[in-house]
Amino acid sequence: MKWGFIVALCAVCAVAFTPAALAKEPKIKEWSKMEKNDKGELKEVFYMTIDGIMVHETDPKIVPPPPIVTPAPPGEPIPAPSDAVVLFDGKDLSKWTSTKEGQETKWILVDGAMSPVKDSGYIRTKGEFGSCQLHVEFATPVHVEGDGQGRGNSGVFLPGGYEVQVLDSYNNVTYFDGQCAALYGRKPPLANACRKPGEWQTYDIVYHRPIFKGKKVVRKARFTVIHNGVLVQDNVELTGGTGWRGPHSISKYVPHGDKGPIQLQDHGNPVLFRNIWVRELKD
Repeated sequence: MKWGFIVALCAVCAVAFTPAALAKEPKIKEWSKMEKNDKGELKEVFYMTIDGIMVHETDPKIVPPPPIVTPAPPGEPIPAPSDAVVLFDGKDLSKWTSTKEGQETKWILVDGAMSPVKDSGYIRTKGEFGSCQLHVEFATPVHVEGDGQGRGNSGVFLPGGYEVQVLDSYNNVTYFDGQCAALYGRKPPLANACRKPGEWQTYDIVYHRPIFKGKKVVRKARFTVIHNGVLVQDNVELTGGTGWRGPHSISKYVPHGDKGPIQLQDHGNPVLFRNIWVRELKD
């Protein structure tokens, strides 16, 4: 069953660039205006729409919520294939370091998993990767605190800094391009396949890196994401970056190298991660 799933995932990867899968170019509109913040100070606030939809739109009449799909019950960790690079097996953090230059990570081991602690910051792999298939298992806190973006928040960042959101989206409403399994700020998931808080969940991500010519992106990044066995991002061409640029805007593409580290986010919530492995893919 487990190996059959991996073979099926590779088949998804194989059809990633078939003409039928290619979507039309989205229409992106950007603007800014001066607004007063909570302190009464005038600040420039950025806005962006993608195909007429505001980034981080919360109105369900404009952006219908992804349907809730009950996934299969959680199971044992999915073993890494023979050609995978195991990034974390529960024993140590030897393949990871802090994103703060010259500092060791402050993340800790918890019963075979790893987790951020207060002010630990992001963690990144020491190795660098390009296009890849990434497997990550995570669990949001069993003791639920907060709501929206303040509940079980973290993120998986593929090389180049593109985020697949981690969030406790089980009976927790937020803007749909920021819920669990969203390509943050760019694309809501096709379904909400979250398990209950504290239960182990899986991401299987197929990532094809963007290609740049100078400052221009000549091939955009593409993502396929399977969340708990449910297809939630289907060969999506990423329209730009996924970095926060305000409550209604998101970052643009910024040129970067062919390879980069994989990162996990510290967002102030003790999300657990285990069994992380990666398979490099040819461009």
